[in-house]
Amino acid sequence: MNFVIRSRIKELRARYDLTQEQLATLVDVRRETIHHIEKGKYNLSLLLAYKISRALESTIEEVFSFEEIVEG
Repeated sequence: MNFVIRSRIKELRARYDLTQEQLATLVDVRRETIHHIEKGKYNLSLLLAYKISRALESTIEEVFSFEEIVEG
């Protein structure tokens, strides 16, 4: 099974008026990492998902969803 991770980071950042740079600083990563996560081009660790969720005052489930890729 293959999965893709979808995120609501951009939407939630807007709620708290946070830039990618500000969120990156809060969770101790580079701005580019946040950009790649938002674009679905980065497989983040559970720890980073937790840190991002906490910084956005949300649960992991509110920030991230996992969708199965159906091949065929």
